[in-house]
Amino acid sequence: MQTVNITLVDSFILTGLTDLPQVEIALFVIFCAVYATTLVGNLGMVLIIRSSPQLQTPMYFLLGNLSFLDICYSSSVTPKFLSNLLKEKKVISFADCFTQLFFYGAFATTECYLLAVMAYDRYVAICNPLLYLITMSQRKCIELVALSYVAGTVNALVHTIAASRLSFCGPNIIHNFYCEVPPILQLSCSDISLNEILMFIFVGFNIIATTSTILSSYTYVLVTILKTHCARSRRKAFSTCTSHLMVVTIFYGFGSLMYGRPSSRQNHHLDKIASVFYVVVTPMLNPLIYSLRNQEVRSAFRKTLGRKIVFYQRFFIK
Repeated sequence: MQTVNITLVDSFILTGLTDLPQVEIALFVIFCAVYATTLVGNLGMVLIIRSSPQLQTPMYFLLGNLSFLDICYSSSVTPKFLSNLLKEKKVISFADCFTQLFFYGAFATTECYLLAVMAYDRYVAICNPLLYLITMSQRKCIELVALSYVAGTVNALVHTIAASRLSFCGPNIIHNFYCEVPPILQLSCSDISLNEILMFIFVGFNIIATTSTILSSYTYVLVTILKTHCARSRRKAFSTCTSHLMVVTIFYGFGSLMYGRPSSRQNHHLDKIASVFYVVVTPMLNPLIYSLRNQEVRSAFRKTLGRKIVFYQRFFIK
């Protein structure tokens, strides 16, 4: 009986975006600016919503949670990505890789559910305005946000535990700049059939549950808006929905580029580009979209900025 000597690897190597040091330095500067804009924009959105009385509504409560989630979502990947741009060898330990895998999966899935909750919020506000404050009460909003986090955590926990039980004999090169489930499964020398079944069940359920909620909500919203005879009400309804639809389109659009193609047609370069926009750039765009297209947010920002200016003027005069 022959014995086979199998050497297990204890770390992964990330290929990153490029091998050229000059390009990596330029990318480091660019993505540092993107990450700083993400943090400042989303944190600013949270503070404006918390401090503005006119924004104490269910819609802006959910938007504030989306901004907080974008900070967490981007921070689960971007800091490690930035540090690796300055390293020649981009090694990530098993513990760091699976930790990143868990938090990235949890926050990404939670965002899917939160976007679905925001679509349901717009459906109630436009299609059942008289029952809006009752249906979307503060308690209900908190419960829906909590449910989104529970769904994200359970999904990430299942995949992380299942992936961490696999054996890896080499190669150990991940063709991306962060850890995610599909490329990790491709490197395993264990049976991954259970992992694939879990991905099919959980990912399939999450996609169907969130996209069906978003599509059905906005179908009813569109029908209601078209039936509205008042042009002013129609414009206001379109205005409140456009920002959210843009965010949903960007999030699911880049997500479909990453996960919508069969493994036989994988293109590592296209996957990296889609990953950059999906993980790094999208969280920066959300506050910009809402601040540029939402009159109430712009008005609250001007009032908050005005109060700060008056405060500092009084402080320095004293």
